[in-house]
Amino acid sequence: MRILVTGGAGYIGSHVAKALASAGHTPVVFDNLEMGHRWAVRWGPLIEGDLADASAARAALEGVEAVVHLAGYIFVGESVKAPSKYYRNNFVNSLNLLDAMRAAGVRDIVFSSTAAVYGAPEKVPIPEDSPKIPINPYGESKRFFEQALEWYGAAYGMRSLCLRYFNAAGADPDGETGEAHEPETHLIPLVIDAALGVRPPVGLFGTDYPTPDGTAIRDYIHVTDLARAHVLGIEYLRSGGASTALNVGTGSGHSVREIISVVEGISGLPVPVNIAPRREGDSPALVALALRAREALGWEPRHSSLEEIVRTALAWHRRMAKHPPR
Repeated sequence: MRILVTGGAGYIGSHVAKALASAGHTPVVFDNLEMGHRWAVRWGPLIEGDLADASAARAALEGVEAVVHLAGYIFVGESVKAPSKYYRNNFVNSLNLLDAMRAAGVRDIVFSSTAAVYGAPEKVPIPEDSPKIPINPYGESKRFFEQALEWYGAAYGMRSLCLRYFNAAGADPDGETGEAHEPETHLIPLVIDAALGVRPPVGLFGTDYPTPDGTAIRDYIHVTDLARAHVLGIEYLRSGGASTALNVGTGSGHSVREIISVVEGISGLPVPVNIAPRREGDSPALVALALRAREALGWEPRHSSLEEIVRTALAWHRRMAKHPPR
């Protein structure tokens, strides 16, 4: 199949494109390259465009049979300072995509959602039926689009799978693509870059959480495992699967101190750290209950041990430091 991958020039998008190509599909990347990279588009054609342009979205869907929608802004802190930017891009512009899909007769879409739709959950591990009470505009913009998908399904027969990511991490084991954000806000690349001396000491925000070592715990999923979930998701919808939302995580968590320790052990380098107070809104622990993804998609994480995540990410960041891709 020809599958449109919006945001396919980004970190997760490039891994999804590779996974789709490996499964025999043709990923057609639609990206404005604001945050993505031309070098990351290697497994299918690139159409430069923006979802704010409804006519460009309609043109990109020519010959396409399904959509993976990853395009969107991702920085939680920025969303609090600039909510208009996030609602307009992540929600309003995404409606242009849905309307273009309707016009083109394309009804299957896998959507890149987030665990941020749950806000600060009372129950951990977090099941999919937990209350959706986002605590920032980023999470709310994703929740709005999930709700739009529900109504478009009821009214127009569109079929959707919302994948609620936890913490994507790691890099392509073949070294063909990886994480290259600027600004970088994700913990593992910040810790690795601090060890390599290419960024300042990593901030350790909060050492008094009610966790075994006092630092926050998160569920990290290897990006290649996450990418495979999208491929299985497309196949699930194409075989008649019902619209639904699924957590994509491992079901276990790792603390900030644990990550620092594993990076030091694998790299052989010390990680400089600045200890700081907790950040407002950070939960002590966010871990997925991901049984439904296993049941619906037959999906299991294969590469998501913390050691493999760090090893592949470290190899990528070392390569980036020596030979930045162009």
